[in-house]
Amino acid sequence: MTISAAAGPRARRLAGVVMLALVTGCASAPGADPRDPWEGYNRGMYRFNDALDTAVLKPVATVYRDVLPQPVRTGVGNFFGNLGDVWSFVNQTLQAKPEAALHSFWRVMVNTTIGLGGVLDPASEMRLERRREDFGQTLGYWGVPAGPYFVLPLFGPSTVRDTVALPVDIYGHPLSHVNDVPVRNSLGATQIVNTRASVLGAVELLESAALDSYSFQRDAYLQKRRNDIHDGNPPVDTERYDLDEDAPAGSAAPAGAAPVK
Repeated sequence: MTISAAAGPRARRLAGVVMLALVTGCASAPGADPRDPWEGYNRGMYRFNDALDTAVLKPVATVYRDVLPQPVRTGVGNFFGNLGDVWSFVNQTLQAKPEAALHSFWRVMVNTTIGLGGVLDPASEMRLERRREDFGQTLGYWGVPAGPYFVLPLFGPSTVRDTVALPVDIYGHPLSHVNDVPVRNSLGATQIVNTRASVLGAVELLESAALDSYSFQRDAYLQKRRNDIHDGNPPVDTERYDLDEDAPAGSAAPAGAAPVK
């Protein structure tokens, strides 16, 4: 999750982007993917984010990966993962998941103390499972529909529900409550670069393998979020959007992504 210095201004900017997408969504092409009615806007924003990543974030993450040894990068990832467990605990409590909440609580306690502030991860050795939860998942748990797919500037793939939840996630993350602004911004930037560095190889492999990287990213994101909401056990859909209306009743259905719930 990207960290912002001030959730209020970011929330207003996100609201403006949502309204822009709602307006441009009226021009959706006939036959568009029902999960992605604003595909024209989304593809444009995807290209913008990809260009920014190629020009700035990827080179910085590559240098970061090449300069710092793996144990250091792992420790940095552990530290930010420990902070994320705090917000996961809050959302698991809001979702009435006592077992998951207890795991997150004890993960924070163990890693913050024995794990030297979260740099080490003894909680995983103790089989305390990390289960990431955010406010978008909490809204989904309580029945708020995902809404259309939506690509945010800088943040990337989202849905209307996750976009609405994002300011709450930003505010709820412990880094947002660090009073020293330069320290907070430095930590946030380090988290972004460390996260990007951790997926350099995987992103390059997927981009080279996918015929349409936009569609691949969209489908992967929607499927992952659907699994997240349902803790890896999404319900079976009876409605299919990937079938032609005139398809024979007994014909085999082609594989396709299920609508997000």
